[in-house]
Amino acid sequence: MSRTHAEIVAELQSRWPEHQVGRSQARVRALCDLLGNPEQSCPVILVTGTNGKGSTAIMIDSLLRALGLRVGRFSSPHLVHLTERIAIDGEPIADEVFDDLVAQINPLVELVDAQAIDGISLTFFEVMTALAYAAFADAPVDVAVVEVGMGGEWDATNIVEAEVAVVTPIDLDHTALLGETVAQIAVEKAGIIKHGARAVLSAQDPEAVRVLLARCAEVGAEVRREGIEFGLIDRTPAVGGQILRLETADGPLGDLLLPLFGEHMARNAALALAAVEAFLGGRALPADVVAAGLEAVVAPARLEVVRRSPTVLLDTCHNPHGAAATIAAANEAFAFEPLIGVVAMMADKDVTGVLEIFAEAMGPIICTSITGTPRALSAAELAVRAGEVFGPDRVRTAENMTAAIEQAVALADLSGPTSGVLIAGSVYAAGEARSLLVRPSEDAE
Repeated sequence: MSRTHAEIVAELQSRWPEHQVGRSQARVRALCDLLGNPEQSCPVILVTGTNGKGSTAIMIDSLLRALGLRVGRFSSPHLVHLTERIAIDGEPIADEVFDDLVAQINPLVELVDAQAIDGISLTFFEVMTALAYAAFADAPVDVAVVEVGMGGEWDATNIVEAEVAVVTPIDLDHTALLGETVAQIAVEKAGIIKHGARAVLSAQDPEAVRVLLARCAEVGAEVRREGIEFGLIDRTPAVGGQILRLETADGPLGDLLLPLFGEHMARNAALALAAVEAFLGGRALPADVVAAGLEAVVAPARLEVVRRSPTVLLDTCHNPHGAAATIAAANEAFAFEPLIGVVAMMADKDVTGVLEIFAEAMGPIICTSITGTPRALSAAELAVRAGEVFGPDRVRTAENMTAAIEQAVALADLSGPTSGVLIAGSVYAAGEARSLLVRPSEDAE
């Protein structure tokens, strides 16, 4: 009896979850060896960092497709549907194609599971990584843009010899697994830079810079650094995004529309363009290709407007560095008064650090929780933590995301036409809210 797509997804997600990392590549290497090493079927651009990995990978993907290349992109986590993680030609892999691929590799997965390498079966993320590389080989694609899951050195995605290694800003996150200092985390992230690769580095904390440049010197990697070889020259906020002027391999290039908000997104665009130039061996892209690639960028839940009257925004920020960038962008682009927050977070994040940043910009905050994960902080506990930062008079609770959104919209309606709502604090919270507020037909437009 054939299984439904939902059953296949549920079985995959029943494996060791991605936040419980088995620090070994032995299992995923064993599986890919049995699959005929699909990870070697095309050149790979690997993207790591603490914040901005997903949006930078999306922009790299869009620029490469504007060049006429067929592109595969692997990302994590997903917002709503598991198949979002594997995109080909800018679209998530179809359910039936995904299901067929799972059926094909399952016997090999069972063989690796039976070995119990390092005492555990293949993890969820390891199987998904192998599925992505297999999907890209089957398509086939001209190039794969792969977002690292966590860290870099031992991440399942890093079984490739990536031609281009992209490092977005490094900050403190996942400290229990990656290290308690920026330098320690940078050591893990630097592991994606391999012998002879081209490394494209965003502006970094000095501690991270020293580590990354030392790694490049050790492996003989060519380096392109933000602020030296490339960068953001200027930007002007515009309706629906911003107009950029970027430093490229051919010099300054302006009048580029990016349909995303905030300086952090503008800098991610500069990083993405530099990554594509590095992939092309340092050759500049034609100006019309850059313009078309950036203008076509679609990045769900990155200050995404999902409702008007009142305006409701979604964002995936979940640590202080990301929260600060999101709040700055929201203030610049929308200037809501008041800004009403709907917040749900994971218990293992820097909850107080994020709340302190939110408190500077938000008026009232509605605390809720994320369904379906034991990592989620309860609405009641989040409200206690928020009360310590916001003051109890500014804190409300809602038992679930639906109730929180309804409460926030009602409060915004009462507050007048200058008010707005920001839903943030977790990728999973943004995904849950997006499933409630965005119809599938709207995504297809």
